Formats: sequence, structure tokens, C-alpha cells
Amino acid sequence: MPIKIQNGLPARAILESENVFIMDEDRAESQDIRPLEILILNLMPLKEDTETQLLRALSNTPLQVECTYMTMSTHESTHTSASHLNKFYVTFPEIKKKHFDGMIITGAPVELMEFEEVNYWEELTQIMEWSKTHVTSTMHLCWGAQAGLYYHYGIPKHLRKEKLSGVYTQKALDKRVPLLRSFDDYFKCPHSRYTEVREEDILKHPELRLLAKSDEAGVFLVMNQDGSQIFVQGHPEYDRMTLSNEYHRDLNKGLNPALPVHYYEHDDPFSVPPLLWRNMANTLYTNWLNYYVYQVTPYTLEEDAE
Repeated sequence: MPIKIQNGLPARAILESENVFIMDEDRAESQDIRPLEILILNLMPLKEDTETQLLRALSNTPLQVECTYMTMSTHESTHTSASHLNKFYVTFPEIKKKHFDGMIITGAPVELMEFEEVNYWEELTQIMEWSKTHVTSTMHLCWGAQAGLYYHYGIPKHLRKEKLSGVYTQKALDKRVPLLRSFDDYFKCPHSRYTEVREEDILKHPELRLLAKSDEAGVFLVMNQDGSQIFVQGHPEYDRMTLSNEYHRDLNKGLNPALPVHYYEHDDPFSVPPLLWRNMANTLYTNWLNYYVYQVTPYTLEEDAE
């Protein structure tokens, strides 16, 4: 089944060129089927890139998926045009009475700040609290995972000695859990961050399950007991060139970044890096949609009464 895409969304042309099965709003309305309603809180600065990455990851499933994009009402985006945001995005006050099958909270380039210093932190905590009663399952990515673990469980983030950037090997710890169904024992995933949550802090919480970790990159995948909250301290949605673009951006800024590890062939930053994590990402999102969203969400999503 296809993923439903808003008419005019720039990601459409890219996904069509990759032979990703998509459907526009007009075609979707002619089908007698209720798609899964997924809310994407996009905190990344280059929102159009993140839209494409997440749509690609969500498209490899037999379920029809409809995405609603949300931006913060208490933060002005400076890297995405106002016309794009006005056309394709909603804010929390516009949808807070609705219920959603699933939600994704992306990362954000604010990890060197304390959570409470982020100018939209109060609004984000309202959204995370709201998600406990209005969303069947929420997936948190990178800084979004750190923010969710801090808000829901009081787990701190720690500053690393140097930025973690590259493609790292993760170990699946319990493949009996449906979220890891069909995973290999070891798999690759990109990471790009200055901070981390630590295994010893996760293990203090019996209500959480550590599902995958890396010797080099640390904690990767955490879930609460019923799967209503999933935390991914990495970027399975990243494109082939995302880490390269970040590296060359920082290089051009004179920041002298370290070369992403296990990424470029022969460590040549002008080569096209091999794509080693796409199957893992597709499996992760498919398992999430199937086992933690579709199988447990109510058929009818009610809105809150006035």
C-alpha cells in the first residue's frame, strides 16, 4: 500500500524518482480505507530534507499512512520558508483535540543547551504529556529521544568529549521483541550528536527495556514496556549523503570537524559513501507501524469534546 502525500509536497518528486509507492490526496480519498494517522513533529532546521527521509522510511509497509506535519508555535524556523510551513504544517493548538495512531518527534540542533534553555521546551513538554493520552505510540529520534527520556523518566543527557559522527555497528539485545523482528544480530545506523544518554541510567528504570546498543556509540534503542514510547538515539532515517553534507557544512564554517567514522570508503570525504542501513531503517519503521501502532490503535480516532 502507498503512503499518502499532500498535494504539492516537494518530497513527492524525489520519492517518485526512487520508485517509492506514494499516493496524492485526491487518489487516497477515492479509496474506502482508513489510513494510519501519523503526526510528525519536525524539529530539524532543514524540514524538507527530513520530510523526504521520514516519508521514505514510512513507505515500505503494507499499510496506508497519512502524515500530518507539526512545527512549534513558540519557535520561528529560519531555514524553511514561511510559505512551506503555512501550506504543509500545523501547530499544536490546531490539533490538540485530535487523536493520532502514531507520532514521530525528530532530533533538533539544540543538544548543547540544557533542555530548559530551549525556547520551545515548555511547549514540547506539553506535547509529550498530551501524547500519553492522544497518541497510540510515539517514536523519539536522537535529541528527541534524549528529550523524551528526560521528560518522562528524568534520565539526563551527558556531554561527550567529542562529537559522535559516523555509521556504527549496533547489537540487537532481544529479538523476541516485535520491534526487532527480522533484524540481524548486528546492524548499522548513522549517529550524529554531541551528547548521549547512558546505559547505566536506562537500567535504573525497570519500566524501560534496552533493545540495542553499540560498543562505540552506546545506547541505541529503548522502549517502555507496552511500546507506547520508543526512543532511538540515532538517525535511521538519514540519507546516504546526510552525514557528508553535515561534515562539509562544518568544514566550510571552519569548525575543523572530524571525519565521520566507518562512513566513507577509504576515508575519502569526496567519495560517495555506501548505504548500509536502509534495510534496517525500513524494518524498524515497518515493525513500529505494524506491531505498536496498527495492531493496537482504535479503528475510529475520536476528537476531544468541546
